[in-house]
Amino acid sequence: AHSIPQDHTILLMDAISRRGFLSGAAVALTTAKSYSQIAGAGERLRIGVIGCGGMAEGHMRALMKMKEQANIDVVAVCDVWEKRLEKAVEITGGKPYKDYRHLLDDRNIDYVLIATPEHWHCQMTIDAAEAGKHIYCEKPMTHTVEQAKKVVAQIKKTGVKMQVGVQGMSDDSYESAFEQVKKGTLGKVVIAQIDYSRNHVGDFWAYPIEEGAEPGVNLDWKAWLGPAPKRPWDPNRFFRWRWFWDYSSGIASDLFVHRVTRIIKSLGLTFPERGAACGGTWQFTESKAEVPDTFNILLDYPGGPTVILVSSMANDTPVEHVLRGHKATLTFTSTGWVIRPQGKEKGQEIVHKKTGREDITLHHQNLMAAIRKNEPLKCDCMLGYYGVVACAMGVESFRKQKYVRWDKARERIVTT
Repeated sequence: AHSIPQDHTILLMDAISRRGFLSGAAVALTTAKSYSQIAGAGERLRIGVIGCGGMAEGHMRALMKMKEQANIDVVAVCDVWEKRLEKAVEITGGKPYKDYRHLLDDRNIDYVLIATPEHWHCQMTIDAAEAGKHIYCEKPMTHTVEQAKKVVAQIKKTGVKMQVGVQGMSDDSYESAFEQVKKGTLGKVVIAQIDYSRNHVGDFWAYPIEEGAEPGVNLDWKAWLGPAPKRPWDPNRFFRWRWFWDYSSGIASDLFVHRVTRIIKSLGLTFPERGAACGGTWQFTESKAEVPDTFNILLDYPGGPTVILVSSMANDTPVEHVLRGHKATLTFTSTGWVIRPQGKEKGQEIVHKKTGREDITLHHQNLMAAIRKNEPLKCDCMLGYYGVVACAMGVESFRKQKYVRWDKARERIVTT
């Protein structure tokens, strides 16, 4: 489910082309804003896909299956590698683009799916919002905290709808758990723990190096790098980009963001107060990966709780996902959750059978309902922001080997 997406485009534009782009975007923005306010459930939504790798392929196939029932159409696709672009056209029938800015120029597109490597999420999201497009952006919302702040400001400024691709938020377990927390069923919650582990063989995230990728011939390597540091062509960086800090934070941004967002939603949390992380490359010592294969984060939120995030890519024995309260413990299960009284507390177990699930289709349907009927988003840009900060604090602590804290006034991570 976490195979490689690819992105698309060139960050720097000359002043003349940029002014032209913004002029067109202003018209598109007015159209999209009006559409989002007046469109009824019967209006057909037209979607553009930016980044056509493995994750995007899953999205595209899901969207095509729901095409008639949801009254949607994938009308445009974009990628920097012709091979993937051609496959996306075969799947969707959409118009191909090699430059995502040209896709955003199309006034017929209502919303875009951004399924690129993480280092492109911020700029593409800002440009899409500027062009008046609603947005589904794969997780994490951005690569850095500063980028997340810019995205939140842009979404608030333009008023477009943005769904962050933490699909687990389409499972109602976490919303319903929060209702129990607010009621005081658990008492004071002091610890929340959750994990996301795997057991890779040979090497972790070692996706195949596909044949036929030729920079300067059928692949725009400069566009792929975009805002990241300039590097010579390296197939590992293109196909196994989750190994490298330039484009990803590994376990933190690919796995923990899914898990910590669940805890944040369950407890009504916002920003951590302080954090620390540890881990290393303990198993895959011959790997070329810069990111660790084992990673753990501790986060203290103001007044509690402490949130514990556990992961290894070399052992997938699960850790219970629990909220530990003074009066009771809530344990998340495959079917929902169960609350059991703690210590001498009296009472019966409370069992919740979930509705919804971690599902791409449901997550897109929610965005469509938000666009058409102004329904609440399951994972809006603020929830996306909280998840980015939680994971980034762990990464900052690990990379600097220091305890970190959150500067609430300036909304930034500082080391202590």
